[in-house]
Amino acid sequence: MAKDDRSILQALDDAPVSFFHMRAAVTAGMGFFTDAYDLFIIGMALVYLKPEWHLTAGQIGLLGSGSLLAAFLGALTLGRLADLIGRKAIYGIEAGLMATGALACAFAPSFTWLLLFRLVLGFGIGGDYPMSAVLMAEYSNARQRGSLVSLVFGMQGLGLVFGPVVALTLQAAGLGHDIIWRIMLGLGALPPLAVLYLRRAMPESPRYKALVRGQSEAAARDMSAYSEGQVQASGPVARPRPMTLRAFLGDRRHLTMILGTAGAWFLLDYAFYGNVISTPQIIGLLAPHASPLQSTAWALMIFAAAAVPGYLASILLMDRIGHRRLQLIGFAVMAISFGLIAAVPGMTHDVLPFLFLYGVSFFFTEFGPNCTTFVIPAEVFPTGGRTTGHGIAAGVGKLGAFVGTFLFPYISHAGGLKGAMMFAAGVSVLGLFLTRLTLPETSGQRLESLSAELHETGSPEGKFAGSGAASL
Repeated sequence: MAKDDRSILQALDDAPVSFFHMRAAVTAGMGFFTDAYDLFIIGMALVYLKPEWHLTAGQIGLLGSGSLLAAFLGALTLGRLADLIGRKAIYGIEAGLMATGALACAFAPSFTWLLLFRLVLGFGIGGDYPMSAVLMAEYSNARQRGSLVSLVFGMQGLGLVFGPVVALTLQAAGLGHDIIWRIMLGLGALPPLAVLYLRRAMPESPRYKALVRGQSEAAARDMSAYSEGQVQASGPVARPRPMTLRAFLGDRRHLTMILGTAGAWFLLDYAFYGNVISTPQIIGLLAPHASPLQSTAWALMIFAAAAVPGYLASILLMDRIGHRRLQLIGFAVMAISFGLIAAVPGMTHDVLPFLFLYGVSFFFTEFGPNCTTFVIPAEVFPTGGRTTGHGIAAGVGKLGAFVGTFLFPYISHAGGLKGAMMFAAGVSVLGLFLTRLTLPETSGQRLESLSAELHETGSPEGKFAGSGAASL
């Protein structure tokens, strides 16, 4: 395709999905593989750590949720820095933190050191959320942006499956308990190490380079080289628009978007992380005499049969259904599933019916808010504050994950599994109403239109004709 007078923004919006999109998605997605692997594997590692180190309930809660609290800080801090100094620089920093933290966990000599290393790991994971989501959104075309960003997040599904596979393999190998948990945690260093290698070839975000740094021609050259000529442009973009934190937080529209994206993510992560990290305990409540091998096998079946298809459905259908609409559907089905588990007599003592409903909730969590809460914050904020806004949303989401993980043992102890599930149902209802009241439909629209930058960039109409999305 010969160069024309289109801006780099228009060229990106109109580019068909090709190999360079897939390469960027895989590179960005490796961080989410690490996140999901770590999410599951700490629950299994604690099975071996608890008797070996004689851990108290409080220590177990800190190890299970401490990295999530660190992720809250990492998302806020690294998300803001990425708007100030660039996406690519922070991309390497957070991947290095994840690799270092995971590897150090494998050699932790005590509870205190293990907690410290998991905080380092969590800080890096938190930073990976705004980096991966925003970079992929800024690389994507307008029509299939939701699917491409969901493809990044879908790597989390592979991590959810790989975690129990590793646990089953190590348990079946008959290794000593002290070796098993160290290998489990140490393997989490491999994906971010791969990320460090793959990310070297990725250029700075072309939208950031053009709109914030004012380097439109350099952005066009970078993307032409990275896409092997599939994205070419020569037209200028409007003047650069860096954004101070005061200006970003002082805008009423931005605050509304923060409320909607961060609030929905907090509520989603409370229900999702609280249940997933506590899957071993949930299975223990259902079948208290099951061996660790049996509990792990059940968890693997749930993830493989429910979570992975949910990720795939989200990738394939998100842009057709609509990003906001899919989030509403997911929250609604989660509320119904959790509510039925809590309300139907005997449900929490009958393994198969419980696992069916638990699987349905899992499917619609992935085919819904677990993906959309990741995608929408990468769309609704302006380029100069996009990673800042996404970082706030992701950080508040991780705070919800921390609260859910830490409180689940206490809520289940006080109200049983029924009480924990009923509380999760109520949280899901709140997520549905918050989404409906605050968030716009973003499917099929150009980023600069959604973020009110349209008049600055000279981009054409904000929404593609024929988009299958519709708002409720």
